[in-house]
Amino acid sequence: MEISSKENTQLFSNTILLVDRSSFKSESSSSKEKQSYCGGIKVFLGALSFVYFAKALSGSYLKSTITQIERRFDIPSSLVGIIDGSFEIGNLLIIILVSYFGAKLHRPRIIGAGCLIMSAGTFLIAMPQFFMGRYEYERFPSTINSTVSISPCLQDKSQTLLPTLEKTQAKINAGCEKGGSSMWIYVLLGNLLRGIGETPIQPLGITYIDDYTIEENAALYIGCVQTVAIIGPIFGFLLGSLCAKLYVDIGFVNLDSVTITHKDVQWVGAWWLGYLIAGMISVLAGIPFWFLPKHLPKPEGRKDSSTSSEQSEFITEDNKDNQKSYQQQVKIAEMAEDFLPSLKNLFGNPVYILYLCASIIQFNSLIGMVTYKPKYIEQQYAQTSSKTNFVIGLINIPAVAFGIFSGGLIMKKLRINVLGAAKLSLGSSFFGYLLLLSLFAMGCENSDVAGLTVSYHGAKQMTDYEQALYSECNSGCTCSKNDWDPICGENGVTYISACLAGCQASNGSGKHTVFFNCSCVGTLESPSQSSSAVVGPCQKGNECPKMFLYFLVISVITSYTLSVGGTPGYILLLRCIKPHLKSFALGIYTLAIRVLAGIPAPVYFGMAIDTTCLKWGSKRCGGRGACRLYDSRALRYVYLGLTLVLGTVSIFFSVAVLWVLRKRSSPQDETLSANGERGTCGTKSRKANFVNSDHLIQTPYWPEKETRL
Repeated sequence: MEISSKENTQLFSNTILLVDRSSFKSESSSSKEKQSYCGGIKVFLGALSFVYFAKALSGSYLKSTITQIERRFDIPSSLVGIIDGSFEIGNLLIIILVSYFGAKLHRPRIIGAGCLIMSAGTFLIAMPQFFMGRYEYERFPSTINSTVSISPCLQDKSQTLLPTLEKTQAKINAGCEKGGSSMWIYVLLGNLLRGIGETPIQPLGITYIDDYTIEENAALYIGCVQTVAIIGPIFGFLLGSLCAKLYVDIGFVNLDSVTITHKDVQWVGAWWLGYLIAGMISVLAGIPFWFLPKHLPKPEGRKDSSTSSEQSEFITEDNKDNQKSYQQQVKIAEMAEDFLPSLKNLFGNPVYILYLCASIIQFNSLIGMVTYKPKYIEQQYAQTSSKTNFVIGLINIPAVAFGIFSGGLIMKKLRINVLGAAKLSLGSSFFGYLLLLSLFAMGCENSDVAGLTVSYHGAKQMTDYEQALYSECNSGCTCSKNDWDPICGENGVTYISACLAGCQASNGSGKHTVFFNCSCVGTLESPSQSSSAVVGPCQKGNECPKMFLYFLVISVITSYTLSVGGTPGYILLLRCIKPHLKSFALGIYTLAIRVLAGIPAPVYFGMAIDTTCLKWGSKRCGGRGACRLYDSRALRYVYLGLTLVLGTVSIFFSVAVLWVLRKRSSPQDETLSANGERGTCGTKSRKANFVNSDHLIQTPYWPEKETRL
């Protein structure tokens, strides 16, 4: 008995030791797994945030260089709009394939490959600078450093200038083939490649975070990524401001020989330099993803469940089993069979359809406005590209970010329901466009340009401006109406060229050239007296700087007001669709926004802006180039008018959304909080047969409404 009891005691103690050791091992392994999980997801979060910053920076930098590209390649605004929309085209080419098949492959490495493609596209945009000849702006030879005194007014064709002009023309023709008139195609292809490379970042990055984080932390992590994405445009526009001050051929030519300043309408900044910087940032952003694992350890709260608690509220046990078998073997026939009923169910929701229409029209308004905002500020208020980009990056973008944050904070603090979210979104749009209406009164009048906005005799009304370029005062000169080499007369009037101003002599060289005996300059006040002029256009009226200040204030308030409705509108979209159709609905929403707004809006906005041009430039190889001078009043009416018309139509659709919600929502639905439970928003039944459309098409979790504002 004693021996057996001793044996039992020894056996019991050994068992305890084994249990203690095994429990210690399990605790240590679980702690190591937890540390691995925490470290892995945090590294991925940091890397994804940097990628979001990189893609937002390069995208906003492209917006800041719109006018620079237009001048460098001598192309109209409508063609620049096509270049801008090529990003969306590239994104749409592979978004379905990447979103669906990418989820089954190594997601971090696919994101890393996307970063490399995005950087290659960014580098390709800058390549024309190294293939084209040096930038040739229109300047009369007397303003270029020269020891020969030349009369701008060619009264005699046999004048000594003729050999000089022939040499200049021969040089231009020789460089015509090298420069090429279609080098902008490289910019379009590069932006297309940027769109292809950017495609996997959003859907695969967001789903990776959602799969390997605790549900409570997922929203916080995604919010951090979106916040960093908003910082990107700030640096993008500031980089655009810096590069716009540098001459386009910096490092290739002697800057002392440049006869124009960054205030001249022919000035082109070092637009290519920013793309090289943005491309390097994209390369660096993609490096960490090549060292991240395909899978991370599941967090403890989600190890035993293949679906989140939110999904489990709507999925029965049978559906869960079907989902597991579906994940194991995906059949194209089943996908096709589930696709059409899901699509029919989605488009049968009146709230979703009306909100989709409202969003498409509103995005047409906002995308067109944002794309050509730098151009509008430059032409309307006579501001430089550098200052314009600086103002947008430092004032407008933070206002948008603060507006998005405020909208989310209002939703959370006031616990606004779905109906309240619709009201807040509608009110934001209404007051935002109402403020935009006041900008019609905050424009500048046209500059006085002889032969374009005023006649040589001081009349303000001009009809056939091209024939009005010639007058009695310059009838003795042999001038070309296609030139654009503006000079400012001492009477405050701008003349298209020194020749058309009737100038007989010049003194100095480069930026310091002064023209004398200009027969047309003295016409307005004292016709019998000839006067002088200097290189460059005259400044706009004294009221213009004040109007620009008013414009900035209203623009910032408008940007904030419109952005407040971004988050409530997004919540409305999520709450008014059945839970199992959420991913599919967001995919359709994103696809519709990009196809029907992201691609066409810059094109037709650019075409409308082109109709307000008063003076077109001429390409070196012949043909019409970029616009040199716009009708300020017509530009204001077209740019703001088109934005307001589209915005007003979207408000009508938003009113219809609110009306349907009021009609279909019951008192119980109105008490549902938008922060917690989901309202049906008028859906007929919650007990529809479940079809997991998340596996039909994996689409971007965020439709980028916030960053596009």
